[in-house]
Amino acid sequence: MTGVNFILGILSLLFLHAKCQLPPTVYQYYTEGGINSGLEALPGQFRLNGKDITLYSGSIHYFRVVPEYWRDRLRRMRAAGLNAIDTYVPWNLHEPRKGEFDFGAGNNEFSKVLNLREFLQIAQEEDLLVILRPGPYICSEWEFGGLPSWLLRYPDIKVRTSDLVFTGHVKTYFDQLLAQVVDLQFTKGGSIIAVQIENEYGSFGNFDEIKDREYLAFIRDNYVENGIEELLLTCDSPALVGDTGSLPGYLMTANFDNNPEAQFDRLLELQPDKPLMAMEFWAGWFDYWFGTHTGGLNPENFSKHLSTIFSYNASVNFYMFHGGSTFGFMNGANKIPVFPSYLSDVSSYDYGAPLSEAGDYTEKYNVTKELIALDNEVQTFTPEQPPLNPKIAYPAVQIQEYLTYVQLINQIPLDLVTEIQTVTNMEALDINNGNGQSYGLTVYRKKLDLAPTAELQIVGHIRDVAMVLVDGEQKTQKPQGSGALLGFGFWTISNSTFTIEGAAAGLNTLDVVVENWGRVNFGGPAYFEQQKGLFEGPILVDGVELSDLTAIPLELKSNWIQGLTGWQAFEADRNLTGPVMLRATFELAEPLQDTFLDMSAWGRGSVFVNGFHVGRFFHVGPQITNYIPAPLFKQGLNEIVIFEHYLAAELLVFSDVPILRG
Repeated sequence: MTGVNFILGILSLLFLHAKCQLPPTVYQYYTEGGINSGLEALPGQFRLNGKDITLYSGSIHYFRVVPEYWRDRLRRMRAAGLNAIDTYVPWNLHEPRKGEFDFGAGNNEFSKVLNLREFLQIAQEEDLLVILRPGPYICSEWEFGGLPSWLLRYPDIKVRTSDLVFTGHVKTYFDQLLAQVVDLQFTKGGSIIAVQIENEYGSFGNFDEIKDREYLAFIRDNYVENGIEELLLTCDSPALVGDTGSLPGYLMTANFDNNPEAQFDRLLELQPDKPLMAMEFWAGWFDYWFGTHTGGLNPENFSKHLSTIFSYNASVNFYMFHGGSTFGFMNGANKIPVFPSYLSDVSSYDYGAPLSEAGDYTEKYNVTKELIALDNEVQTFTPEQPPLNPKIAYPAVQIQEYLTYVQLINQIPLDLVTEIQTVTNMEALDINNGNGQSYGLTVYRKKLDLAPTAELQIVGHIRDVAMVLVDGEQKTQKPQGSGALLGFGFWTISNSTFTIEGAAAGLNTLDVVVENWGRVNFGGPAYFEQQKGLFEGPILVDGVELSDLTAIPLELKSNWIQGLTGWQAFEADRNLTGPVMLRATFELAEPLQDTFLDMSAWGRGSVFVNGFHVGRFFHVGPQITNYIPAPLFKQGLNEIVIFEHYLAAELLVFSDVPILRG
């Protein structure tokens, strides 16, 4: 043996010796000797494959993180001491049109983030077990709670019940979905240790009434028929709803952000023979437009409540551990019993979570890591914390080109433009192969002779925000703050009126442009009547009802935006009034880095990065920046397109830090 080979041999032996001294991974520890059983809910304790386990889990949604960062975020979670993650599954992305399914191989807006199977496999590679939450309703501050909008084409459908129309579609979807993951169950060598039945069903409707347990049994039976063998569970806030949303004999878990004692004591009353788990320990909270960024629990209360959870010998799932971003038009909304009654969620899902929207470590991350280390009696190998991904404020970029509103409308495919007798909700429009319009804006157009001063009235409510244009010219004003909610153009006012001034003599084109700001994701049955657009009552001009309208869907799909033609040169120092599409291209070299687009100088609209819709912006906040993860950029020429409703800015300004106004 030469000297070099001898040294290499010694180093190899030392490496092997060191490797043998490392504690086992989670999977090594819980699969040693073969897999004989899955997760069991025994009195006071979970057991996995015959060994006691406390679940330290965190929520992460694969559809809110670009896939290039799935492994990065999961490794950061494992480095905090977590041994599991949970994820929801959004029906509306996986079946965007009735009978058309997309699990990552489609040509849809968000196909790139839909490979659930790959995500679950990466989780296992990163030594994390998985709790799967397929819904079909997921809440999650997600559009319509994850339900596809085409369900609303059935006028009498009762979602989240044993209504045969609804359950028929759920079965069709679940048959497709569960086939993607059935072989990834823990007992088959995969990552899934538990599957949730529906979601917070006890909070659906009146808290004190027993819910439709036939529907829950249907979900359970469908799981079983599709080969799901792992532990099944439900989640709710038991101190508030008791067992009204559960199925007898199945594990109940608790959702809360404070007073763990009340939730766990109630669970112990309801199921004394089962272990305790906080299925959603709300680590932070979400934001809505016109509101302020709070981040939910502060680190001190977060630490206090987590310590209490562990004092009950309970397992925990942090909701969220990493929120990510709500891309595109997929934000949800909440109904509340006071003004303004409807709160539309922002695109950032930072959530005040232990890992920020951009994956940065926060004080809550450090608290989590410290307390798990103190509580966990099973020593397994924990990786080092990955370094932070660098952020950069790229140099400002000048807007170079634009398309007017008229140019945009003229490029809508004719097969999407429909004639309607009177106002019609977007879902009912006879387009997209019978699926209607799901997201974006709908233009209600009428050609007529307007008086120099005309009174427009929209009978009923607007769903949700409207602009008025005459001959392509914006007539409504940029909202300056929450005071705008007291005037025309928002959902808050019934039978609202608007004075149109300055119409040219002769035949005019009147457009009422209505934006879906997100269907409600939480509440009782009435909250799930979520049609969007204009449909409650007609449009009146000077007291005369308008009929024989044209409906034009402005869906702003990425493929359409990337195919737009006729761009005009943008002139600096010009006040370019929206609605308008603006475009800037710029060169980037390696290494590409995360950044934030500062939209404080803009009004309201959407941002597209190399064709990918990263989300909405609105100058009133609290979200001021849009996070752009580095993988959305490419070496060489890049493109950012902005759809602006009111008044365009001249520059794209980048930041290396997020701006969320408190």
